[in-house]
Amino acid sequence: MYRPLIHYGIHFGLPLVIALLFFKKQWKKAALIMLLGLSIDLDHLLATPMFAPNRCSINFHPLHTYYALAVYLILLIPNKTRLIGLGLVIHIIADITDCYLMSR
Repeated sequence: MYRPLIHYGIHFGLPLVIALLFFKKQWKKAALIMLLGLSIDLDHLLATPMFAPNRCSINFHPLHTYYALAVYLILLIPNKTRLIGLGLVIHIIADITDCYLMSR
């Protein structure tokens, strides 16, 4: 019951908290850019079945692999792509947490 709360709390809450703490003047823009990290869930459209509630998406979907995570971490380096990279890394953290909680 608490698993979706934690999962979606990370997905939506963490970008908002980071935006409010570190991007005070433009927190709305920063939060929106980081929330765009949710768009990598479009790769779920390639899966059969498209949604499986007890499937760990890490290393199952193409944009949820450790190789993709390496690219997302590289996006953290240049200032112009930092918020995009941060949103994508937060997304992977949320999904990794979900996989961990699912196995418990």
